[in-house]
Amino acid sequence: MPIKHISIIGGTGDQGKGLALRWAKAGYKITIGSRESERAAAAAKEMRAQLGDEAEIDGASNPDAAKRGSLVVLTVPFAAQIKTLREIRESIEPGTILMDVTVPLEPAVGGRPSRMLGVWAGSAAEQCAELAPAGVPVVSAFHNVSSAALVDLDHDVECDIIVCGDDKEAREEVRPLIDAITGCRFIDGGVLANSRTVEAMTALLIGINIRYKTHTGIRITGI
Repeated sequence: MPIKHISIIGGTGDQGKGLALRWAKAGYKITIGSRESERAAAAAKEMRAQLGDEAEIDGASNPDAAKRGSLVVLTVPFAAQIKTLREIRESIEPGTILMDVTVPLEPAVGGRPSRMLGVWAGSAAEQCAELAPAGVPVVSAFHNVSSAALVDLDHDVECDIIVCGDDKEAREEVRPLIDAITGCRFIDGGVLANSRTVEAMTALLIGINIRYKTHTGIRITGI
């Protein structure tokens, strides 16, 4: 079944808001999740005002939002990843795809955004998979795209999106969502352990962005 309804956990943050706007603009139904349902509802109202009445966006608490989508996207900061997953894991139905967008950057412990933290599981995505309920495949994606580029609807994003996951079918199921964002291109990144490399690239890009005062993305050539 094609994915039609997407729940974005932490959807009031910059990354979550950017993805919500892009996917709602492409015709997907979106539920914004937040720790406070009122805050999620307010964010959804703001996005509908920006996109127009045809946009299907609503808001809910994180656990309630996690029940609704056939794709659940985790966009919270790394420091909140474990706590949030524990709050929503019982709400995610088997067969739902869980997409982790988390990057373990040093600001989680007061450090620099251009530096990575070590994760015992190997990567934030693998840590997510350890906490995911049975029957819920985990993929990682959107690590290397700037949230500023996502929210700027007047311009294409211009970034390849590397998708990693141990379930090949789950990787392919999210392909249309990547292609629905103008300027993005799906790249099959293979198994979930490859997220270690993809997540680390984010710290490099942030450092480049700081030095050049821009919003960079990546392109894989030869494909």
